[in-house]
Amino acid sequence: MNTSAHKPMRRIVIAGGGTAGWMMAALMSKLLGRQLDIKLVESEEIGTVGVGEATIPALHTFHNLLGINEPEFMAATNATFKLGIQFEGWKNIGQDYFHSFGTTGTDHWSAGFQHFWLKGRAEGIARPYTDYNPETVAAHANRFAHLPRNGLNYAYHLDAGRYAKYLRAMSEAHGVQRIEGKIAAVLQDGPDGKAGDITALQMQDGSRIDGELFIDCTGFRSLLLGETLGVGYEDWSHWLPCDRAVAVQTASVREAWPYTRSICHPFGWQWRIPLQHRVGNGLVYSSKLLSDADAPEVLKRNVEGELLIQPRVIKFLPGQRHKVWERNCIAVGLASGFIEPLESTSIHLIQRSAIRLMQLFPAGGIKPADVDEFNQQSQRELEHIRDFIVLHYHANERTDSELWRHVREMQVPATLRHRIELFRESARVFHPSDELFAPNSWIQVMMGQGIQPQGYHPVADLMGPAELTNFLGDIQLKVSRTVAGLPGHQAYVEQLCAPYRNASTAQLAATPLRA
Repeated sequence: MNTSAHKPMRRIVIAGGGTAGWMMAALMSKLLGRQLDIKLVESEEIGTVGVGEATIPALHTFHNLLGINEPEFMAATNATFKLGIQFEGWKNIGQDYFHSFGTTGTDHWSAGFQHFWLKGRAEGIARPYTDYNPETVAAHANRFAHLPRNGLNYAYHLDAGRYAKYLRAMSEAHGVQRIEGKIAAVLQDGPDGKAGDITALQMQDGSRIDGELFIDCTGFRSLLLGETLGVGYEDWSHWLPCDRAVAVQTASVREAWPYTRSICHPFGWQWRIPLQHRVGNGLVYSSKLLSDADAPEVLKRNVEGELLIQPRVIKFLPGQRHKVWERNCIAVGLASGFIEPLESTSIHLIQRSAIRLMQLFPAGGIKPADVDEFNQQSQRELEHIRDFIVLHYHANERTDSELWRHVREMQVPATLRHRIELFRESARVFHPSDELFAPNSWIQVMMGQGIQPQGYHPVADLMGPAELTNFLGDIQLKVSRTVAGLPGHQAYVEQLCAPYRNASTAQLAATPLRA
């Protein structure tokens, strides 16, 4: 039975809090709060995964929609700036590269900057590719400032628990009702309440929370979409063999640097994410190569500073739900699927789900075409990100462990294989409008991982040696002068946040912080 086709969606129930739940609540209440009755159910006794502390620049869109004041947000979440990711040992042991935000050099309408750089390298007149990217140069110099015309493209490192708390305060100010408690059962409108659309959440205290539209933010369990509605899961572990993460927080022992560190290991990789007050650390690994008992000890040996919490192991299965919208239920965050946080896409995927729901909101009832569009967009987006993550693993020259030999030799998705062949043969990268990662991201990672183009676009040959020297030199000089004028990253963050520190602390203190 499908009773939602013509039923107005007024009562919205969000099952689960954390980053996913409160991001959904914040955007819905900001845009449609006067028209909706929004309830969010969460339990203080159920912890959230909460390890994702690095973001990508697309978060600015979400914050602009919410009208968030950046310094206030940064003070409230102890955030720092992020200009990219340093990949250490991913191509091979001892070989590092940087994946920056923003653009590198200057493109021609017919060909990207990489073609001119490749010609310059062939003629011995080009500097390293990274020298033409201001974000990379600034990151390595540990400098940052806001520049006119978005001169530096940046994201944030943030405290995920504080971020959820910050959004909770905003959501409640727009009318969201938070309900404390554990869900005992999910009720449906079919016979015996066990089939059809979801009608209510039965709580352990005997209360019942009715709704017309349900948002599943219950994490890996996927209580509503997976367990109740029976939507299956597509396993991607044959492409992404890491299936565990262990996370820990440590006290800062040095100034915060404006980038994420991703450090390769024989059994997986490690992240280091600097916040204002501490460092987030984690180890993503394959349980076939490292045991859950040994992983915390390995992580402890590879961090700096005093441990602020004890390490905890998180089990996961990379992949996606066959659908993320089924009947009157939409899964968001970990409930919809999971790709390891190598490129900091977890919060972005929550954001995209929230924006997509606002664009396709079923105010007058759920329509099959809207559901299909939502599912198709979600699937395309996640598969694009999957391919980008698989690229980091597949294109490697490491021989030190079974993991790296396996991912180098495995068959990759046809969509990724085409991108690699296109770049290797002609240095070309194309960017469909609905994809997250821009050409410069693909270029930096492919070259960083050792994929070298065999040729370049003939338009680059229109420049003679002298003209190409001046072209490349002018870009590099502009980048170096820009970065030389920037203040230190830590000092800039402290100055930016100082006026909001007390107000943000008071605001957060008014909202209980979940573990």
